[in-house]
Parts: sequence; C-alpha cells; structure tokens
Amino acid sequence: AENVLQDINFSLASGEVLGLLGRTGSGKTTLTRLLFRLYDPQSGHIRLSRGEGSEDLVDIRHLPLPVLLGRIGMVTQSIELFHATVRDNLTFFDQDIPDEQILSVIQELGLSRWFASLQSGLDTMLESGGSGLSAGEAQLLAFTRIFLKDPNIVILDEASSRLDPATEHLIEKAVDRLTDGRTALVIAHRLKTVQRADKIMILENGRMIEFGDRLALIKDSHSRFSLLLKT
Repeated sequence: AENVLQDINFSLASGEVLGLLGRTGSGKTTLTRLLFRLYDPQSGHIRLSRGEGSEDLVDIRHLPLPVLLGRIGMVTQSIELFHATVRDNLTFFDQDIPDEQILSVIQELGLSRWFASLQSGLDTMLESGGSGLSAGEAQLLAFTRIFLKDPNIVILDEASSRLDPATEHLIEKAVDRLTDGRTALVIAHRLKTVQRADKIMILENGRMIEFGDRLALIKDSHSRFSLLLKT
C-alpha cells in the first residue's frame, strides 16, 4: 500500500455520512481501497452489518467478494466509459435492468435535456474514455450507475470543484439523493462538501487525528475541524 494506516478505530451507524478530510497522501484513498478489499488489513478488522435491520457484524473478509461489491457503490473523479451504448454503459451490460428504470433515474438526476439530445436514445454509442461528454455529464452518468445498482454503502470522491455552477448544482442534488438513507464515505476536497456529513474524520500521515460528530466539532473551538473552518 502507498500509505500505512495505523490506530484507526471508528464506527458508523446505518445511514450515517462520514466526511473524510486530509492532505494528499494522508490515507483517504487507502481507507476506501481497504473497504473494497483491493487489499486486506494486516491487523485489525473491517466489519459490516449482515444485512438491513441486523445488528450482527461480519468481517468483510468472510463475505463472498461479489456480495461485498454488490453492497458498495463508488463515484470517483475519473469516470471510466466503454465503447458501447448508453444503456450498456449505465447497466454494465446487465440486460435484466429494464429501460423504464434507466429512464426514470435519468430524469430524476436531471439528465433529461442531455438524453433528449442523443440521436438514438439508450442505443446511442459512447466512445471509450467518454470523449464527447462534458465532465459534468460523465459524473452524472456515474451517479446513474450507482442508483441502478442501489447499494447500501456509497463512497464519493468529491469532484465537483472543476464543474460549472449549473452542473455542480445537479451533482449536489444527486449526492443528496444518493446519500439519503445510505451509509456514505465522502472524500472531501472542499469543506463545503462535508456540510451534509454526520461525522468527520481527519487523517494525517496514515493516522486518524480527529473523529467525531460534525456539529460537536464545530462547537469545539480547539478541534482541528473547527480550526479548518475558521481558516
């Protein structure tokens, strides 16, 4: 691993949003990769509830990988698109997802105007790498993928700082919808992004230097988070 994480111990209740802060190289991405089991911890555990409404926790290493990945969705700053139709790009070639469901999510996320401009609708071919799409359109397509997957845990690598204000507004609305009722980890590059967070974690050199309720940290004038807000 590029970063060594140590002394990190925290828990999130179902439906809570964690805002993850820290400088580049502090360990934010490493933490999300551990959750996806791109590598496993050498010591310690990552546990998830066994299912909705269950208080029993299970080590993610004991879950079949398809089950684990089915429970987690992720939107990153880099959106990978295939040389394939809009339909196949959104469903990852899952033919069991009906067109009606795809169109409903497209409308809900504010992509109706973009979709209406497509010559062949869901059968429109997209280029590999997303050429021809704006950064905002690619981001919204990524959100559409997650809505269709409907995971109970989402990881968001906030990337709206490079978008125009109108598209950023659509992205923010999509984030609000996506995190509603789901447990979420939001890697924040701007403090504005963590306004929706219930809990805040600040990482530094692979260590958790602060964790707590966002509102409580704001009120604590000596907290790192409070100092960040002031500066």
